[in-house]
Amino acid sequence: MREFPRPEIDADSALLQVEVAGICGTDAKLYFSPPDTPSTRGPVIMGHENVGVITEAGDRFMLRHGLVEGDRVFVEHYVACYNCEWCRIGEYRHCVATDWRTNPDARRFGYTSSDLPGRLWGGFSQNMYLPWNSVLHKIPDTVTAELAGLVMPLSNGIEWALLTAGIGYNDTVLIQGPGQQGLSQLVAAKQAGASKIIMSGTTRDRARFDLALELGADHVIDVLTEDPREKVMDLTGGRGVDYVLDCTSRAGTAPLLLGVDVLKRREGTLLVQGEVAAFPDFPLKKITEKSITIKSARGHSYLACELAVAQIVSGRFPLEKLATHRYGIDQVDHAIRVLAGQTDEDAIHISMMPAMIGQPGGRVDQDGAL
Repeated sequence: MREFPRPEIDADSALLQVEVAGICGTDAKLYFSPPDTPSTRGPVIMGHENVGVITEAGDRFMLRHGLVEGDRVFVEHYVACYNCEWCRIGEYRHCVATDWRTNPDARRFGYTSSDLPGRLWGGFSQNMYLPWNSVLHKIPDTVTAELAGLVMPLSNGIEWALLTAGIGYNDTVLIQGPGQQGLSQLVAAKQAGASKIIMSGTTRDRARFDLALELGADHVIDVLTEDPREKVMDLTGGRGVDYVLDCTSRAGTAPLLLGVDVLKRREGTLLVQGEVAAFPDFPLKKITEKSITIKSARGHSYLACELAVAQIVSGRFPLEKLATHRYGIDQVDHAIRVLAGQTDEDAIHISMMPAMIGQPGGRVDQDGAL
């Protein structure tokens, strides 16, 4: 635990009291292998899925964002320039000002050194500094902070399945991996009108399979006890699926190879992540023969976040069941290890809640109790 000086709030900035900071696989990657770039060197406050209440804000900040003190907001981790072609269409994920991999002076919540002005650049903290160019989404009073903490994984699901892949009415879909991203894409595909959704995973995903079926999956496949290719082809009458969405973690090249095999005869779409850095035997010939379109799953747009908020507000799906664990700010190390699978706890989405400091954390029961 560490204390930092309270940042000065001028007319163009604000202070956020953090209520919830979600933890995802990216946090685990960066925690165990910290990036070494000019903007990330030194002490870094992680936490990039942040929800909280604005406790202090300058006049120009409030006018620019249409907010008042006391409003609850979801904060995108992108700190945009608001001038480039990408920012002007709400695609802040492509703005060079947010990309610490290529911009030595980049800013992004959860990835920025606390040696830089503002200091409080992450959500694993009681408070967070918001500059004028923060990207914010107001959360209605009817939504709890913990439920609002699902905006980011759900927005990724909407972005990847709906806006990037293009899933729509009567489509058939295979989603590989029933984690928070896979389940979020399931919700997006179901909302978009997909007629058949198949979720694959392993034997240890039994509880997640049950939740997938509750959220609208038509079939689940345990790839360790069933032949996934044979099962998918059987479920689709030998046709194959229109879309394959890869949401696996540490599964190697097998999901992509399976996806290529089970896509329909021509013009299927494969959505991939960057889990595998290189592919030694990339099946290019089969991909071109089947006219497969490969698209990348990367971040989310402003529209996807707004749609995620609307989806949560609608109450159509029991999304609260995705929030399986809570931990205090003094338990972040353990919480990250839980998500990384280094303990015997099986978490889907973890909420880091600063108000729980000094309290025991763990799994959340169906009635909301720990």
